[in-house]
Amino acid sequence: MKRLIFTILLATVLWTVMFSPWTASHINFWWMMTGSACLLSGFATLFNPGWWKRLHFTPSQIILGVSIAIALWGIFWIGDKLSQMMFDFARPQVDTIYGMKDGESPWLLTVLMLFLIGPAEEIFWRGYIQENLSRRWNANMGFIVTTAIYALVHAGSCNFMLTMAALVAGAAWGLLYRLFPEKFTAIIISHALWDVAVFIWFPIM
Repeated sequence: MKRLIFTILLATVLWTVMFSPWTASHINFWWMMTGSACLLSGFATLFNPGWWKRLHFTPSQIILGVSIAIALWGIFWIGDKLSQMMFDFARPQVDTIYGMKDGESPWLLTVLMLFLIGPAEEIFWRGYIQENLSRRWNANMGFIVTTAIYALVHAGSCNFMLTMAALVAGAAWGLLYRLFPEKFTAIIISHALWDVAVFIWFPIM
């Protein structure tokens, strides 16, 4: 349990530094995100070696991963339109999130999210945190607690829309992992593809 607490606290500190409006201007978000995600996935591998044996890059897993990413993009498109109808602050906050890619190479961000950030986040949050909490308590509790923590580490951004986005996306990936842990490869693929789709390929405007 000490290892879990240590990695959760580390993730909280890293995510707060990355997203906080008081510290964000002093760092390069994308390089810190890449480094943080890789560091955490490194701890996940150190504390839970052999997780990669559960990966199976079969056609069915790839197709499912793509399908999940498309469905999640659609959910966020609908959520964006509804939130704009309900909250005056919604669109400006979303624009702030998209502003994080200003001045960066879209090709570089595509590579980072597709091959490092997206996979590393799933390896840590679902493959390590949710998996271990589920073993320690039960699968439902592991899902709920991991989803809550995943959303809360984004709260330091002081951006309601970002925190809610993390809650929705984390709940989707967490529920899939809760119900179909054998589809872990597809979940990883979906996270990586969704990241790139929503930020670079097909931004929600």
